[in-house]
Amino acid sequence: MTALSAHRFGHFFALGALLLVGFSGCSVKSADVSGQAQAAAPNGSRLKGDTTDTLAGKVEADGSSTVYPITQAVAEEFTKLHPQVAVRVNIAGTGGGFKRFKEGDLDICDASRPIEKAERDACIKNKVSFIELPIGIDGLSVVVNSKNTWCESLTVAQLKLLWQSGSKIKTWNELDPSFPNEKIVLYGPDTDSGTFDYFTEVICGKKGNSRTDYTPSSNDNVLIQGVQGNPGAIGYFGYAYYVLNKDSLRALKIAPGSDKSAGVAPTDETILSGKYAPLSRPLFLYVNKKSLDRPEVVSFLRFYLERGPGLVKEVHYIPLPESGYAASRQRLKIGIED
Repeated sequence: MTALSAHRFGHFFALGALLLVGFSGCSVKSADVSGQAQAAAPNGSRLKGDTTDTLAGKVEADGSSTVYPITQAVAEEFTKLHPQVAVRVNIAGTGGGFKRFKEGDLDICDASRPIEKAERDACIKNKVSFIELPIGIDGLSVVVNSKNTWCESLTVAQLKLLWQSGSKIKTWNELDPSFPNEKIVLYGPDTDSGTFDYFTEVICGKKGNSRTDYTPSSNDNVLIQGVQGNPGAIGYFGYAYYVLNKDSLRALKIAPGSDKSAGVAPTDETILSGKYAPLSRPLFLYVNKKSLDRPEVVSFLRFYLERGPGLVKEVHYIPLPESGYAASRQRLKIGIED
């Protein structure tokens, strides 16, 4: 397990420092460069795996709805340069993506959490070798309706009381006596989601330890619409989806300790620094090494690493430091040469 994987349960205060030392044991994906990306190659040299504008074939990614906007943006730019490559990006949730990936049925799994031991063991059993490529940083955002005037901040302990399995909290004043007697309506990712897995482990303390009487969806836009439509609603999903809906949603400040006044809101700065804890988390691509035998997959991944940082920011996530991307390019290079 990587350094980041081992510290995923709330140990992200030093995330920025970990990123700067190059993701010990991790890497990030990238792709080809015909055109702009080619110009980024040292001395204008071609990157291994590049062909000509007649590059053809297919690349398939599936998995996290959080990572989806990044991979989709990269796919759109890549296919402008290589229109004969069909890049398909689906949203099955991180768990759903790994179900396909461990069977060898996928080139790339988008993931909003590290691969779990059972998934890794299944890959070994099925002889699916892979490389892990961090591609950006997310600040999982807890949001309320813009008409909610009473809640600005919650502690991790309050979130646990609200979301843990067996919770009987039904109204806002049951969560905090200073809040009104307003019904709480809960929205969150479904159980195939890496966001569900991550939130449940770092907030509720145990995998799967979540109440079930909420509205689940693998589609973040469904969650957004649900919170938008009810003044008493609360939900959680990736930072990018919050940023795109700031006019109708409000992100709560989250306090790791017992003092709500010490809560920290998700912003580019607090997420990158790790101050937004424990909900700052890395985002990943998992790449089937067998797929690296195909030039179109290699080119797509190289393009992802060259153009990814700008596109990560464009879709409202947080890019890695350049040292992180450099380490990932090296990981990809080793994977190609193996």
